[in-house]
Amino acid sequence: MKPSDQTMIHFYQLLGKVFYSIAAIDKTVRKEEIEQLKKIVKTEWIPLENALNEFGDDAAYQIEIVFEWLVENEWDLEQAIPDFKIFRKEHESLFTPEVRILILKTAIAIVAAFSGENKSEHIIISQLKSILQPLN
Repeated sequence: MKPSDQTMIHFYQLLGKVFYSIAAIDKTVRKEEIEQLKKIVKTEWIPLENALNEFGDDAAYQIEIVFEWLVENEWDLEQAIPDFKIFRKEHESLFTPEVRILILKTAIAIVAAFSGENKSEHIIISQLKSILQPLN
């Protein structure tokens, strides 16, 4: 069964929070990290599937919209990974091998966009990898 557009919007919003958490883990979200996220959303997330938001825009733009809102509002990032883990368990069918690879690719690209991976980024990427393991 195909997930609803609402489920996909929620999925992309959570991804925006996760990617923000990765970018902000060192207490600074850099322009290079934002640019890298926008590039990957446009070239890889938008073509992935065709869910739409209430305005008729591709739902994958929610990644970028939520990310930018969080940057502007200096959001507390502690709940993003636990919330994403819960969503992963509840919506296993969304996490195809292609999607899991793209999530990790996006996270690593954000980290690599500015001076490589530090210890905090390594820890959060490891947590993300753990969540993305195939469920039994």
